[in-house]
Amino acid sequence: MTSSTSSAPITVVADGDVKLPFWAALAAFLVLFAPTMAGLVRDWWGNPDAGHGLLLAPLAIWLAWRTGIDPASKPAPWWGLLLLTGSVVLRLAGALAVELFAQRVAMLGAASGLVIYFAGWRQLFRWWLPASLLVLSIPLPGIVLNQLALPLQLQASRMGAALLSWRQIPVRLAGNVILMPGHQLFVTEACSGLRSLTALISLGLLLGALWLRTPVFRAFLIGAAIAIAVLVNAVRVFLTGFFVYFISPEMGQGFLHLSEGWLLFVVSLAILGGVTWLASGVELRLGRGSHD
Repeated sequence: MTSSTSSAPITVVADGDVKLPFWAALAAFLVLFAPTMAGLVRDWWGNPDAGHGLLLAPLAIWLAWRTGIDPASKPAPWWGLLLLTGSVVLRLAGALAVELFAQRVAMLGAASGLVIYFAGWRQLFRWWLPASLLVLSIPLPGIVLNQLALPLQLQASRMGAALLSWRQIPVRLAGNVILMPGHQLFVTEACSGLRSLTALISLGLLLGALWLRTPVFRAFLIGAAIAIAVLVNAVRVFLTGFFVYFISPEMGQGFLHLSEGWLLFVVSLAILGGVTWLASGVELRLGRGSHD
C-alpha cells in the first residue's frame, strides 16, 4: 500500500482567516451543483450502465478523508479562481444546452478549483486516486457509449464465433449475429462487455494505487484490465453459443444467462487480482535489483 494512505484523516484548515471563506465557498458550491449531484445520484441508482458510481463515489470520498491534508502544500488562489470561473461558466452553458455530462464535469472542475484555492496543486495531486475514481463515476454521454459499445459487440462476436468454430460448431458471422444450425445468437449492446470493462478499469486503478508503486506498472495493470474484460466477454459469448447449441436455447436468456455473466465477472476479478500479485512481485524484484 502506498504511503499516501497512511496519513492522518482530513481536517479543516485551522486558520481563522480561512474558515469563513472556506465554508462560504463550500455552501456556494453545494447550492450551485445540488441539482447536478441529485441527477447524478438518480442515474447511479436507475441506470445499469452507471451503477458503479454508487460504489466509486463513496470510496473516493473515504480515500480522500483517509489520505488527509499535505502540510507542505501551499494554496494557489489565482489558479483556483481560474478553474472555478471556467467550471461555473461550463455549468451554466451545460444547463442552457441541457447537457448533463458537461454539468457533471463542471462539478468536478469546481471541486478541484476549491482544493487548489485553499490547499494548492500538491494537495490535488495527493488526491489523484479519489479524483480519478470520481471521474470514472461520471456516466459517459449516450453518443459516446454507443460509439464504444458497437466495436466491443463486434469484437466479442468475432472472438466468440472463432472459439465456437474451434470447437467444430458450424458458425457464420453476420455483424453481431452468430448463425448456427437452427439457432441465431444476437450479441446485443448489453452483452458488449462495457459494464464489466468500466468496473475492471476502476478496480485496476484502485489495485494499482494500493499495491503497485510505479506509474509504468499501474498503467500495465489498467491495460491488463481492459484485455481481461474483452477476453472474458468473448468467452461468455462462446459459452452462451455452446450451451444454446448443445443444451437448450433457454441458456442464452433469462436467469441462466445472467448467472453466467456474474460468474465470469467473478473470474475476471480473480484474474485481475492474480495479475496484480504477479506485477507486484516483478516490481519488487526489479526494485531490489536496482539497489544491488
